[in-house]
Amino acid sequence: MEDILRSIYQERTSQANTLGVLLIEKKLKSYHITDSFDVILLIIVKDAEQPIFIKHYSFGEKKAAMHIITEAQLKEWLLLGSNRKLFEWLDMSKVLFDRNEYIADLKKELWEFPFYGRKIKMGLEFSKLVRRYVDGKALFEEHLYLDAYNHVVHSLHHLARLAVIENGLHPELTVWHQVKQIEPEIFKLYEELVNSEETLEKRLELLFLASEFMIHSKIHLGAAHILDVLNAKDVWQINDIMNEKELLPYSLDLEIFLGYLIEKRLVEVVNVETKGHGILHRNYRVIEKLF
Repeated sequence: MEDILRSIYQERTSQANTLGVLLIEKKLKSYHITDSFDVILLIIVKDAEQPIFIKHYSFGEKKAAMHIITEAQLKEWLLLGSNRKLFEWLDMSKVLFDRNEYIADLKKELWEFPFYGRKIKMGLEFSKLVRRYVDGKALFEEHLYLDAYNHVVHSLHHLARLAVIENGLHPELTVWHQVKQIEPEIFKLYEELVNSEETLEKRLELLFLASEFMIHSKIHLGAAHILDVLNAKDVWQINDIMNEKELLPYSLDLEIFLGYLIEKRLVEVVNVETKGHGILHRNYRVIEKLF
């Protein structure tokens, strides 16, 4: 198969912009990883007009997909975890071309999963967890149980991913299989939500109580990154927080995350007078340094 596809990628290996070429073949028990294609060609480039460029090919009775992605896009996916198949692709791939050991170093970094990288990813998962928990609880209190159920399922998923990352592993598509081995108590919460014979209202009530405890127990891990960043200045305006480069990946979850940290007494509000009578600027500063 590699010989057949060589004509597709060989020209690109001579271009200085190409960092690596990887081949991912469909396996019987993991066909979903290649999106039903027989083979994926993953080409990583330094720069390109489009961050993602895809082409499909047929050869005989088989089909192939070529994905050309920029280094910036690759790093974004790895940081945000927004393309989870990428981890399987990198893990299962055969390296066809590797400029200056770029791919070898990338795989080594993924395998070792440096603590700083884990700290950011734990922060992102924790912020999504808080968002789902807060929104779900609000819906529960409005007796919108099916909508609350949807949020609770997602919150447990983020809790599971957080536990996996905490243990130095990358969350895979089979995250529940991973977390069952690592933190079975989280897996048990999920089972109770899905399989319990209690009414939906009762299941949600019990899950919110248990989740609140679990979330609180993870707060020092989940908040470490954002508090590290906020410790760089004594007082922050919200616009500065929202536009701080290191915090941009938190996106729309940032304000609700900040509110949760205030509630948990890790961040405090600093009111500053404005020209308007009775109106104060609401600024923020860290109360407690975690590390």
